[in-house]
Amino acid sequence: MSGSEWTSVSMPYLTPRASGATDAWTEEARAAGRRGSQRIVHAGEVPAPPAVAALLGIGYGDTVVVRRRIIELDGEPTELTDTYYPAAIASGTPLSATGKIRGGAVTLLAALGHTGVRVVENVTARMPGDEERDHLRLGPGEPVLQLSRTTYDAEDRPIQADVMVMPANRQQLRYEIRIG
Repeated sequence: MSGSEWTSVSMPYLTPRASGATDAWTEEARAAGRRGSQRIVHAGEVPAPPAVAALLGIGYGDTVVVRRRIIELDGEPTELTDTYYPAAIASGTPLSATGKIRGGAVTLLAALGHTGVRVVENVTARMPGDEERDHLRLGPGEPVLQLSRTTYDAEDRPIQADVMVMPANRQQLRYEIRIG
């Protein structure tokens, strides 16, 4: 795709990176001859919103750790991503701070003993809220795609929930599924 359009794939974001590697987004954008970056606008403990509580299988209002990021492609906002972790996994770790994590959060989770083996993703289209419209620099009437992803460990416990919002007219989601 060209210009501000982007094809998004999930697999690189689900696998821990090699030691010293950069995060998946930076690497994926670089491979396409583009510049991927992210701004962490908030990190820390918050009460779980209802949708996140459902994704993580916890009670509404239970404490979770969130990392809120604005994902940029060539300096332009392309996605808003809120990633939530159960407090028992992430409190007191770099996941609860605003610093960049070398290799990405999935790599840190694996180092902490939490490796994802199953992922469930749901994609919906909707109209953005005012704050989303402002952050993504959308015009009136432009819809967004929302991708909600829950990552489960080998014991089928949720270890991470992502809520990603992206301009519908600038994204294509591509899925590759291997069976067996």
